[in-house]
Amino acid sequence: MDKRIVLITGAGIGIGRASALTFGAQGDHVIVTDVLEEKGKAVVAEIVAAGGSAEFHLLDVRSTKAADALVHDLNTRFGGVDVIVANAGIALRVPMSEMTDETWHETLDVDLYGMLRVIRPALPAMKQGASIICLSSIMGTNYGWDEHVHYSTAKSGVIGMVRGLAVEYAAKGIRVNGVAPGYIRTAQLLNPGHSLGPDAADIASPYIPMKRLGEPSEIANVIKFLASSDASYLTGQVVTVDGGLTPGRY
Repeated sequence: MDKRIVLITGAGIGIGRASALTFGAQGDHVIVTDVLEEKGKAVVAEIVAAGGSAEFHLLDVRSTKAADALVHDLNTRFGGVDVIVANAGIALRVPMSEMTDETWHETLDVDLYGMLRVIRPALPAMKQGASIICLSSIMGTNYGWDEHVHYSTAKSGVIGMVRGLAVEYAAKGIRVNGVAPGYIRTAQLLNPGHSLGPDAADIASPYIPMKRLGEPSEIANVIKFLASSDASYLTGQVVTVDGGLTPGRY
């Protein structure tokens, strides 16, 4: 296949979905993965209907066996993955005094180890010019987030992964970068059990210099840039995309 193979986790909704549509629109072959089967298949249908190329694979990033099998299949069929967007993540509102080992481990298992599981088997077959983009958060770069200590811990760990991998694979021509979104209009942000809830825009916008929430497509465009040859000398960096929130408050 004379198209780049772009593997995206958590691609059924939110930033993952926007990224899948963006890569599909520019002619890449998009591997849409998610635990949300109907949502993921709908993204593939939308890409194909627009003239693009995509396929769906049900993937729970908590499973090493499933991730290894998927990447092995892609390596066999396509000779390797060109771009990985490690996006799958969860956020659960839990005060630390009520935190269980199970909730703590589940969050890190998805948000941090889930990235390891798709990146690790892909690395041996990735070629010079390949790119890996990992989703962190301003809650991992700048903020402590009450009732989300486990989430902030995982997203801070993503930054360490980005930096370490970037250094280790720079000589092989594989670039590794991260994106740290601010408040983005996603289902997670608008869910009161996960984040700010349905009043997120009213709560957050007064603190954001641009006075609005970001849109998933605005994060997807940054991811697209990081995966492009225009970013050929950029590796080991985490780009904050937050409407000016962090420089405006720190």
